[in-house]
Formats: sequence, C-alpha cells, structure tokens
Amino acid sequence: MSVRFVSRNVELSDDLKDYMEKKLGKLEKFFEKILDSKVALSHSRGMFVVEITANVNGVVMRGEEYAPEQRKAFDGAIRNIETQVKKHKNFLKDRAFLKTHDLSPELANLYAAAENPIPAATEEEIVKTKKFPLRPMSPTEATLQMDLLGHSFFVFRNAETGQTNVVYRRKEGGFGLLEPES
Repeated sequence: MSVRFVSRNVELSDDLKDYMEKKLGKLEKFFEKILDSKVALSHSRGMFVVEITANVNGVVMRGEEYAPEQRKAFDGAIRNIETQVKKHKNFLKDRAFLKTHDLSPELANLYAAAENPIPAATEEEIVKTKKFPLRPMSPTEATLQMDLLGHSFFVFRNAETGQTNVVYRRKEGGFGLLEPES
C-alpha cells in the first residue's frame, strides 16, 4: 500500500511519519486490498486536523479527527477508518461477495477518476466539477458507500438494471432511491 502525506501549516517529523505508516500498514490485516492512502495534516484554531482517505479496491473511505496533539488526531482518524474497513468487510461477507465489483475495461476507460476545479466564478456558475467512476452495485451497497463517505447522496450504476441511479438520505429518516424513467 502506498501512503501519501500532505501537511498544511504543520511540520511533519520523520518519527511521526514512520508511526503513521506503521499504523496504516496494520489496516491490511483487516482487509488486504487497500490500494493507497492519503494522510492530510493541518493546524486550525489550536487543533490539529488529520484526514485519512483510503482506497479499498475502489471503495473510498475517509476518516477525520481533531485533537490538540498530532498523534491523538491521527489515532482518532485511523480508528474511524478501521471501523469503516471492518464494516465494509462484514458487508461483503454477509452478502456472499468475496471481492468488490471490478470495472470492465470498457467502463474503466470511460470513467477516469479525477477532480477538476473550475477557476473563480460568480454565484450562478458551477465552481467545481468532480468526475468519478460509476461502479455497478446494488442500492444497498450504494447506501453503505454513501455512509462511508459521509455524503447525503451517492450516484451509482445499478447492477441489476445498468441505469444510473441516486440514493439519498431522507430528512424523515431512511433512504430514497432515484431511478430514471424508461
């Protein structure tokens, strides 16, 4: 697993970097298909903020923690990621999926994951564009992915119908599914 470190307004010591790499390496005992991780460390309002983003064979997991010390913030963020990895692994076992869905070569070429921010704009204009792969999955898997990312909605390709669908969190509780009309 490759680990990328990004620090903003903070010095990252070699000892702390080694500690973080060692802890991130231990994630593979929970789930062996962790492709890469990014650790972003910053300091804001007297607190250290650590954001960890891990790519678990195409499923993005994110953990964030605030603490007065760098190590404590990292430990909290890694606990969040561990919980998500365990939850994802249990989900795959419960559904009798032994591995996550792989994209066909045609879809992989069609959807290249990238973020392209658009330069400064007025309020009416689109200020950011985000591209991401539409992976085939069930609505249940999509709600799990949405929870792991901490988003209020998630766009995905329905594995049963092949259509693009959206799941979202309802204000009244529960989830909603948006399907296009034929």
